[in-house]
Amino acid sequence: MSVPRYASYWESEVEWLGAVPDHWEVKRLAHYFDERREKCSDKDFPALSVTKNGIVPQLDTAAKTDDGDNRKKVLSGDFVINSRSDRKGSAGLSGFDGSVSLINTVLAPQQGILGAFAHHLLRSVVFQEEFYRYGKGIVADLWSTNYSEMRNIVLAMPPLAEQTAIADFLDRETGKIDALVEAQRRLIELLKEKRQAVISHAVTKGLDPAAPMKDSGVEWLGEVPVHWCLSRLKHLTPAITVGIVVEPSKYYVEDGVPALRSMNVRAGRLKMDNLVFLSEEANELHSKSKLRAGDLVAVRTGQPGTTAIIPPELEGANCIDLIVIRRPFGSERFLCWYLASDPAVRQFSEGSGGAIQQHFNIGTAVNLLVPHGPLAEQEAISDFLDEQTKRLDALVEQAQMAMTLLMERRAALISAAVTGKIDVRGFGQQRSEAA
Repeated sequence: MSVPRYASYWESEVEWLGAVPDHWEVKRLAHYFDERREKCSDKDFPALSVTKNGIVPQLDTAAKTDDGDNRKKVLSGDFVINSRSDRKGSAGLSGFDGSVSLINTVLAPQQGILGAFAHHLLRSVVFQEEFYRYGKGIVADLWSTNYSEMRNIVLAMPPLAEQTAIADFLDRETGKIDALVEAQRRLIELLKEKRQAVISHAVTKGLDPAAPMKDSGVEWLGEVPVHWCLSRLKHLTPAITVGIVVEPSKYYVEDGVPALRSMNVRAGRLKMDNLVFLSEEANELHSKSKLRAGDLVAVRTGQPGTTAIIPPELEGANCIDLIVIRRPFGSERFLCWYLASDPAVRQFSEGSGGAIQQHFNIGTAVNLLVPHGPLAEQEAISDFLDEQTKRLDALVEQAQMAMTLLMERRAALISAAVTGKIDVRGFGQQRSEAA
């Protein structure tokens, strides 16, 4: 889509605005907005949430604060923006009367600015960067911008009729982009569901669709190939243990023996950044959790059961609060794939009302039921899953890249329109006539 520029510009000498159309006004934000500072209770004015998607009624399940009687009043048509830099982009025009926490700034639009235009202008990336540039530090890497600072931000403002044209254009075009983004997001979900289904089917049914099957005797597992066995995990490995649990940080040193934590373990792979290190003495003291190539490590807390294989370069390393499954008698790759499957996740959930347990313990691990065939078949299944998941992961990556490019395009289009870098007047009508 090609959108023309304005015929003539003048230099605003405001860094974030640059050159603006010659008929636009340049004035401080306080000329167009008053701060609404009235306090209220969420009993009289229902709580609203300030999100990156705009202002929405707060869900009953949302985390509550203790400021119920000390909140800021919001009226429909007000613009609300979160003042803290760690909430960047949380802002929008409210379509509701309600209340927000004191960390937000509530702006009441005055004559000369259209609310729909303000919604796009004050949520644009270029304005957000300028907004937080005016802030003051709270702690390291965190700052806050209040109305007393933001009132001095210089805005470039087109006439009201032109604000309407820009708002209509952006509503229409961002709606199209949002639909494309949603399509990519849904595609990613479907690809991930397909990936999970491929894994779960291969590690429980095998690769031969004509293979004779038998009832496993486990309702949630169903049938398995007739020549497969069903074993407890404790019978498939020499030992299952756990990493250092009690005050591991007291053993940390600047450089020494690497130790894995849950943040280093992803499904089927290890992330080697953010490693911690133990002294040689501490590593020997905790020799029971020393790692060997071919061992598996599984996360205990957060996403219990997430498993990866220890590579040769980590031979002799240690781990913190991870389940350690010593190199299995069968294929470690097959076991790693199985622990990522739905049947394994189902077992992690047992005894917790259907929700995944927050803590995966050795008692759960040792009794985990694992269907398995001969070693050669396990390796063939692992090779198949390596290939299939690589293909699906590549498609997910492509969809994520497309979604990223669409979001970048969306942000650039908004910033260009609200700062006058493109002229959208009559653009919709021209397209309609061309159609």
